[in-house]
Amino acid sequence: MKIVGLIFLLAATPACATDTNDLTPRLRDLEENLGQMEARISRQMNELLWWQRLGDIATIDKVRFTGPPPRRIDQPPPPAGSNNVIVSALTFFPRTHVPGRKRPWIVFVHSEIHGNMASDEEAHVVREMLHQGYAVIAPDYRGSSGYGRDFWRQIDYGGLEIEDVQATRAWMLQTYSELDPRRVGIVGWSHGGLIALMTVFAHPDDYQVCYAGMPVTDLEERIRIRGHEYEQLFSAPYHLGKTVAEAPEEYRHRSPAWSAAKLRTPLLIHANTNDEDVKVQEVQKLITALEAAGKDFEYRIYTNAPGGHLFNRLDTPTGKESREEIWRFLAKYLRRK
Repeated sequence: MKIVGLIFLLAATPACATDTNDLTPRLRDLEENLGQMEARISRQMNELLWWQRLGDIATIDKVRFTGPPPRRIDQPPPPAGSNNVIVSALTFFPRTHVPGRKRPWIVFVHSEIHGNMASDEEAHVVREMLHQGYAVIAPDYRGSSGYGRDFWRQIDYGGLEIEDVQATRAWMLQTYSELDPRRVGIVGWSHGGLIALMTVFAHPDDYQVCYAGMPVTDLEERIRIRGHEYEQLFSAPYHLGKTVAEAPEEYRHRSPAWSAAKLRTPLLIHANTNDEDVKVQEVQKLITALEAAGKDFEYRIYTNAPGGHLFNRLDTPTGKESREEIWRFLAKYLRRK
């Protein structure tokens, strides 16, 4: 399907020249456009599945609000309120509620660079949150897939992604008077774990508890492990625009392990020794930094738990056990005593 579409688009594009050097960028551009089209369709189908899978226990909505203006490399920021990025999010409210009582709620930060909130990985996790009485909002912050190339290229890894998440919190409290501003949790896995951590570091008074599952914690370490092709994601002109060697402090600024001293929020971290995506030694760097800073937090490193990076988002015995630990931890800070 992709090849057929690519040939169709190429045939429909007027040629300015016939040599190979001109054809190559055209092919690259057309392939990117086709990939963005597929991502948009995939996101729309995924959203329908959320209603199908959780509509029995939740009122679900797709909402939009604004985050800060796009980051401009080597340029001053625009005036406040101008050219704000439009952020989309899914909201989930349990159908059962005690009138007159404020709801506890959770900001769920999706995983993956250029990902989005995926029903095939997260629906059962959100269902468990709903069963415990939590409202949930899941923002597709800047750089998320399925919203076109311009939004995809507005990614600001570990930067304004955080402020999009913070705008999510503000919008929820402005919109729903039933939500408790003093019982707000934030959770995320992988890249979402990084953003959850950086959000509570930047806004410690706004979240009562944080969970980070297999979080990315140190970009320098991660790029060292993953290699040059991975670094190209960050050094692209529309992203950070520089390599680690060219801007080491910028990469550290976007890495939780280098900001551990800022922690003031109750925190639970999970890792898995057979995780081939976020290696356990990367998570260990964050744990070591938190311990060195004298921080009070909890963590558990699982040994070869089935499923690797996804282990506690699977419905295996170990996965369910791990999630039960998460829910108990969150409940200490979000449920009424």
